[in-house]
Amino acid sequence: MRAAMIEKFGGPDALAVQEVDTPRPGPGEVLVRVHASSANPVDALVREGAVNPELPLPAVLGSDVAGVVTEIGPGVSNFAVGDEVYYTSELADGGGAYAEYHVASATIVAPKPSALSFTEAAAIPLAGGTAWEAIVRRLAVRPGQVVLVHGGSGGVGSFAIQFARATGASVLATAGPDNLELVRELGATPIDYKSQDFVEVARDHTGGRGVDAVLDTVGGENVARSLTAARDGGRVATILAPDTALDSLYQRNQTLYGIFLTRERARLSEMTPVFERGLAHPRIRKVLGLDEIVQAHRLLDAGHNGGKIVIEVG
Repeated sequence: MRAAMIEKFGGPDALAVQEVDTPRPGPGEVLVRVHASSANPVDALVREGAVNPELPLPAVLGSDVAGVVTEIGPGVSNFAVGDEVYYTSELADGGGAYAEYHVASATIVAPKPSALSFTEAAAIPLAGGTAWEAIVRRLAVRPGQVVLVHGGSGGVGSFAIQFARATGASVLATAGPDNLELVRELGATPIDYKSQDFVEVARDHTGGRGVDAVLDTVGGENVARSLTAARDGGRVATILAPDTALDSLYQRNQTLYGIFLTRERARLSEMTPVFERGLAHPRIRKVLGLDEIVQAHRLLDAGHNGGKIVIEVG
């Protein structure tokens, strides 16, 4: 099979498409013919060696999969050959989703939303799952609440806006000048992070009270400032670590959640009806082929993409 691999850590040019052996499913596993994958920031970190530096090389990269089950291993009873599925793979082995075939534990695989194409479904699992974990499971956003989302035009942020809106909340979202209209289209009130202070906007928007919940995708000092933007007793979820004191966390009875996505079928199954009913939709900036994987990672490294980059494999 063909797969995009690295033989050493480095920049986008470290990736190359090569012929490798097709994997076989073991007990509890399924073999999936990959129709599409997507480029996620964590894929670039793995490529650079910043995440999982002990990864044995050469390695196939990529996290998200949308495809069709072609073989099932012993002990798998809830999937059959021909099932359309989607999921995000484990990081321990480098992922391996930039390939024509991929083996995964059946426990992390879920039926693909039938309303979506493989290209659309491949944009969801990692970014959408992270947003769902934060907005729905941890922050437990409810109708009438006000939510602040950082990086509203990014993969996680764009899903977070839609999930929060689907719960009946109103949303403020930060973005760069080029992506403010996208944030507005998603249903949020945009905040230009380059020219506006999101703490002031959040306070003004809520009459000085502060927002009910914040999803931080920036980390560092942004976490402490997000606590300032939140109300007394408010909730903040972050996908990156803070680097400043968080005194207001206990002084104002606030709650801080750290989000690191675990792989599971249940979360994907929870999200699927939202996509089936048209309450959320992946925002795709560009679709590229497997042979264009270097270009995909160059776009990924440039950042501020205003939508997901999808890799069509099949």
